Amino acid sequence: MKFSESWLRSFVDPVCSGSEFSHLLTMAGLEVEEEEAVAPAFDKVLVAQVLAVEKHPDADRLNVCRVDIGSGETLQIVCGAPNAAAGIKVPCALPGAELPGGFTIKVARVRGVASAGMLCSAKELGIAEDAAGLLLLSSDAPVGEDIRHHLDLDDRLLTLKLTPNRADCLSLEGVAREVAALTGTLARFTLVDAVEVSIATARAIVLDAPEACPRYCGRVITGVDAAAPTPTWMSRRLERSGIRPISAVVDITNYVMLELGQPLHAFDNSRLHGAIHARMALAGEKITLLNEQTLELQDDVLLIADEQRPLAMGGVMGGEESGISLATSELFLESAFFAPTAIAGRARRYSFVSDASHRFERGVDFGGTRRALERATRLVLDICGGQAGPVSEALATLPERHEVRLRPARVAKVLGVALDGEQISALFSRLALPFRRQADDFIVTPPSYRFDIEIEEDLIEELARLHGYENIPATSPTGLLAMLPQTEQARPLARVRQIVADCGYQEVVNFAFVEEAWERDFADNSKLIRLANPIASQLSVMRSTLIGGLVANVASNLKRRQARARFFETGRCFFRDAQGEPVAGFRQPWKLTALAYGSAFPEQWGCAARKVDFFDIKGDLERLLAPRIAHFEAAQHPALHPGRSARVVVDGQAIGFVGELHPQWQQKYELPLAPVVFEVDLDAIVMASLPQYTEVSRQPPVIRDMAIVVDQKLDLQPLIDGMIASRSEIVREINLFDVYVGPGVEAGKKSLAFRIMMQDTRKTLQEVEVEAAMQHLVGYLQTTFAAQLRV
Repeated sequence: MKFSESWLRSFVDPVCSGSEFSHLLTMAGLEVEEEEAVAPAFDKVLVAQVLAVEKHPDADRLNVCRVDIGSGETLQIVCGAPNAAAGIKVPCALPGAELPGGFTIKVARVRGVASAGMLCSAKELGIAEDAAGLLLLSSDAPVGEDIRHHLDLDDRLLTLKLTPNRADCLSLEGVAREVAALTGTLARFTLVDAVEVSIATARAIVLDAPEACPRYCGRVITGVDAAAPTPTWMSRRLERSGIRPISAVVDITNYVMLELGQPLHAFDNSRLHGAIHARMALAGEKITLLNEQTLELQDDVLLIADEQRPLAMGGVMGGEESGISLATSELFLESAFFAPTAIAGRARRYSFVSDASHRFERGVDFGGTRRALERATRLVLDICGGQAGPVSEALATLPERHEVRLRPARVAKVLGVALDGEQISALFSRLALPFRRQADDFIVTPPSYRFDIEIEEDLIEELARLHGYENIPATSPTGLLAMLPQTEQARPLARVRQIVADCGYQEVVNFAFVEEAWERDFADNSKLIRLANPIASQLSVMRSTLIGGLVANVASNLKRRQARARFFETGRCFFRDAQGEPVAGFRQPWKLTALAYGSAFPEQWGCAARKVDFFDIKGDLERLLAPRIAHFEAAQHPALHPGRSARVVVDGQAIGFVGELHPQWQQKYELPLAPVVFEVDLDAIVMASLPQYTEVSRQPPVIRDMAIVVDQKLDLQPLIDGMIASRSEIVREINLFDVYVGPGVEAGKKSLAFRIMMQDTRKTLQEVEVEAAMQHLVGYLQTTFAAQLRV
C-alpha cells in the first residue's frame, strides 16, 4: 500500500523523524518496502502571479511576462510556455535558485530581452515526468509563498509491504490506528455523521447469495454534477497513493477506499432497472467490465445485478453498461461486505486484479460498511452537489467474532518475557481490543476489522509487536551437553562420504520428490507415493531410488560439455510398508548411490584412455566396504543392463546392486555412453567389523600360480568362495590374476589363473606341505567344478 506521510500524519502525528517513523512501522510488522521524496531538492521557488503578457519582439514563440512575487516589485521574465496568460498563478524560480538536474537560474538576456527568473512547469520542478506548459496553481494560492510549502513537496511517499493477514492496514485509518497504538499518540479519525435525507427515492436490495454477500448498503443521490472538478487536495492525495484522478465521483470512491479501507462503487442510477440483487452468476453468463474486458463467468462468481442484467462483478470491478460518465446526474452508491472466500482468486482467474478484490479477499471491516457510505455521500454532496435518499440495507448473517483466551503464563513461555496483568491490559487498550478478565486470563473479542485474530498465538504476536521485538532479550539456550557414544562397530556418515569422495566422486543433493517416469524406469515402482501439493507438476512423487537424480545430473553436465562425471548421493528413499517406521504405512531407508560416466581417468599421458566399466565401480564399492568382503551375484535390476549387473551380498545379506545402466534408459535419456552405478543400503555401509588380532608371521611366504580350464559360463564368485571355504590352514590368499579365452583353450571353455600365497606363523613351509595344499585345491576344483589343470 502506498500513501503520503503527510496524509497519515493528518490522522496521527507522533514526535519522530521520517526515518524513525519508517523504522517504527517496519519493526511492528508493517514493513516499509520503499520510501521516496515527493520532489527532489530545490530552493528559491515561490508562488507568483502573472500580471501581464506581451509578445517577445524578436521571437514568435516567446512571451515577456511581468510577474508579481509578493515582494513589492515586479519581475520581467521571458517565458516560452504556451499556457502563459495574465492572471494565472505559477511557480517562479528566482535568480540563484538550484533546480533539479543541477540547473541554476541566473539573470540573463533572452534574444535581447532581460529575464530575471523562470516560470516553471511540473517537469522542471521534478514532480512530473512530462508537462505541456506551466504548472497552474489554485487561484487562492498566496503570492510569495514558498512552493515547497504550498504544494507540500517536503512530503514523503511510503510503500508498505503488508502480509496477507493485515488487511486492516490497507487504509490510512488502519495504519494510523497502528501508529497510535505503537507510540501512545492520540489519533484523530474522520468524524462521519449520517447525511440528511432530502429525497425519498430508494432501490430495494435482495441478497440471493447471503453467504457470499451478507451485507449490502446503497443509496440514490440525485442532482449530481459529475463534471465538477476534483478538489486539489484530494487529487494530490490520490496521485501520491498511486491512483490517477479520473472524475469527481470516481475519485471520491477511491479516496474513501484509501481512507477507510472500504471499496465502494457508483452506478448510473438512470441505467438500473428494479431491485439490486447480489447473486451468483449463471454458468456462461457474460459481463463487460470497466476495463473493457468481456468475461464468460463460472457459477462460483458473485454478481451485482438488477432485474435485467449483471451490473458488476461483486467485490472486483463494475460493469461498463452501468458505469457513470460526466453526463450522469443520478447515482446509486454501493457499499457492501463480501465474504473473502467468495472473492479470493476470482479476479486472478481472469488475469487481472483490482484494488477492491485485493482488499475483499483479505477481509474488509464489515462493521464499517455504512460508515463508508455516509462518508462518500458527504463528499459527493460537498463536491458535486445533489440530494441524498435514504440508505437501503440488506443484512444476513455476518461473520462471528469468537472470543480468544490469553494466558499470561503462555505469553511468558512463547516470548521469553513475563508481562504482568497491568502491562497486558495497557497494551490491549492501546490496540483498542475489547477484553475482560477471568481470573488471571484475558478474554478478548476481536473487533470487526481484525480478521487475523483467531487463536491465542495471534494475541501473543500483538503483545510482542507493541512491547517491541527489540525489547525482547536475546537469551542463549542452556542445556546439558554429553559426549555421545561412538562405537567401533559403526563408521560416522562423514567418514563414509569422505571415502567415496576420495575415490573421485562429487557429492550432490537432489530433491526427494521426483518425476513419475523416473520411478517407472529406474525402480519399476507401481506403488507410488504421490505428493498432495507438489512444488512443480513434474516433481509429483517420492523417490524409491536415487538413480534417477544422478542420471539427470549427468544429462545436465553433458549439456554443459562436461564429458566425465562421477557423482554420489546419500539420502532417504520412500516405500509403502504397512509396518513402516517412523511413519506407519511407509518405510524410509537411507541409501548410498554412486554413478560414474565417461573416461575412467582424467585425460593424461601416463595411461591409455579408456571408458569406465563395471569393474571400476565394483572396485570402488569394495574399497568402501573394506575390510568386509562383498560377494557379487548375477542378478537383474529394472535400471541396469540385464547382463552387466550384480547383486551385492555382505555377510549373507543382500545390500544393493551394481551394474551398467540399461541401454533402453541410456537411449531415452540421451546419454552417448552407458553410466555405471551402484546403490546400496547405507546402514550396511556404516557397519564395520571389529578389529581382531592376527599374528604376524616371521616366516617367508610361498607363492604358487595355478591355471585351470573351466566352462566359460561358470561364474567366478562361487568358485572363489568354494576355494576359500575348502583351503588348508596354510593358504592365506587366493587371487585371480588372469582370464584367457583363445588358441590353446577348448571352445566354450576359459582359462583362469590364480596366485596362491601360503604361509605358516610358526615354521618354514616344507615342499611336501605346499604340494599337499595345492593338490587339495586342485582336487576340490576338479570334483566340484569339473576343472582341468592347464598345462
